[in-house]
Amino acid sequence: MQAANLLKETLDTATLECWQRERTANALTGVAVRLHAAGCSLRETAAILGLLGVERTHGAVWNWVHRLADSVGDPPSATPTRVAVDETAVRINGEWSWVYAAIDLDTKVLLDVALFGRRGTDPAAAFLHGLTQKHDCSQAVFLVDGFGYLTALPRLGLSGRLDYTDRNQIEKWFHTLKMRIDRFHASWVGSRRSVRQWLASFVHYYNFQRPHQALDERTPAEEEN
Repeated sequence: MQAANLLKETLDTATLECWQRERTANALTGVAVRLHAAGCSLRETAAILGLLGVERTHGAVWNWVHRLADSVGDPPSATPTRVAVDETAVRINGEWSWVYAAIDLDTKVLLDVALFGRRGTDPAAAFLHGLTQKHDCSQAVFLVDGFGYLTALPRLGLSGRLDYTDRNQIEKWFHTLKMRIDRFHASWVGSRRSVRQWLASFVHYYNFQRPHQALDERTPAEEEN
């Protein structure tokens, strides 16, 4: 009974409509998606399901991960006062792209993530504009480095400054992301849409499922609420 309860409580998104036609129990599909987001490969996740008596291929797990990514909504709406922004390079089919991300330094909510083919002032401005469409950033101070942000911020009427200390939370998040990416995706082989789906699933995991030590083991979404 305890094991059954644990499976039911593992992932809130297990009851999403995207699972309704899935022949595997909703709780187990949720467990599988969470295991993959936490660091297990698709094959490792399928093997763990096998230990639970559910035989599914790694391709089935892949389908669950991407089905969830297409179903989850945006990060929880926020009114941040301090936002750290940064970008990091990833390889897709052997070519470089850049993942831009922003985090609320107080609640640790990952506010947005976007993928661009290059970095600089224009991508920074596009990312910041998209961020302001999803969250109330009217009182926010953006903590940035020098790669295009200091020009993009005044262009959008936003307040910010160079900061290499307080914004270390976004560096920590990118470290978490890179540890996950480097294990299985030294270079993605697939479409940019597939990469965006993977990022959406990982962001959802980070905001809604992954307990944060700095938040007394609450998730960022719980802290925001």
